[in-house]
Amino acid sequence: MIEFFLEAYKNKSTLDITLEAIVFFFGIISVYYAKKENILVYPTGIIATVLTVYLLYKAGYFADMTINFYFSIMSIYGWVNWSRKKEGKPVIHISRTTTREKVIGVVLFFLTIVVTYVVYHLFGQEIQPENYIDIFTSGLFFTGMWYMAMKKIENWTLWIIGDLITIPLYGYRGLGILSVQYIIFTILAILAYLEWRKILNNNQQIS
Repeated sequence: MIEFFLEAYKNKSTLDITLEAIVFFFGIISVYYAKKENILVYPTGIIATVLTVYLLYKAGYFADMTINFYFSIMSIYGWVNWSRKKEGKPVIHISRTTTREKVIGVVLFFLTIVVTYVVYHLFGQEIQPENYIDIFTSGLFFTGMWYMAMKKIENWTLWIIGDLITIPLYGYRGLGILSVQYIIFTILAILAYLEWRKILNNNQQIS
């Protein structure tokens, strides 16, 4: 198993390995801060996603690249949204999605699938079977990121599903560090869901 992960790095530059390690660190820290409902989730996340855009572009995985570019933009939006205060208190609180937000989420999911499919054609890339997995997970992550920016607990359900799909995919592609990262993401996302649910239930009892 260890040889499987290390084999892919024999021909990689020191720069790329270093960047993957930085992405690994800041990606984990970002999810940890999200779990704690800490606004530092966004600056740490931006570092990870911007570097991931470069790594995925270089590797030719344009759907994943596009979604990480979106993560960078959405992180700025989420940062601003989480920072909003009224009378010294945060405006956005952990909550469940409304019916309207669920519908928007479904629309975002399918819209993302269409956009990422088009991205492959714009870059003149042949779509391999594994790329359809990219396109599907892009829809999950796109919607999950929007839900997170709104502090909707359902964001963690989408992250968990997407992470579980991504773990073997990145392993297959030889991106061992990122594959291990998504294993940790999955564990943190499950813990985060449980923690956010506890906060949500406590808030509902108080109200």
